[in-house]
Amino acid sequence: MYTLNLPEYDFRIIKENDKLKIFDSLRKKFVALTPEEWVRQNFLKWLCKEKQYPMSLISVEKGLKYNKLQKRSDAVVYDRNGNPVMIIEFKAPSVEINNDTINQIASYNFTINASYLVVTNGLQHFCLKKDSQNLSFSFIENIPDYEDLE
Repeated sequence: MYTLNLPEYDFRIIKENDKLKIFDSLRKKFVALTPEEWVRQNFLKWLCKEKQYPMSLISVEKGLKYNKLQKRSDAVVYDRNGNPVMIIEFKAPSVEINNDTINQIASYNFTINASYLVVTNGLQHFCLKKDSQNLSFSFIENIPDYEDLE
């Protein structure tokens, strides 16, 4: 798989019907190992191990409705009261992160109303924080540790 801008972690990977699958410890099942899934697994492992995000407070592929359309966010992080605090959008390493990617996750936030938006292709990681007074988002330099989420 791709070398990412993240620490290297060990994963359970199997081959089934000539297709690689990776064990997703959040969904507790093997899933197809696509380039986007490789980014998701590595980034979520990094959040849990390095940034102390509790696995139990992360939801993967959460369904939502936006403009009467059924959509799915790649991951949502919740606070200890069950409120969404972060939406994460994963892209394959070959996908450039641009305004369209940022707009995609921002549109999901109309429904979820999280304080942080994160977009990563495994090589670049972008984090935006909500400014409640101006009702806007600004880029911040680092993805906060879980205990520093506001």
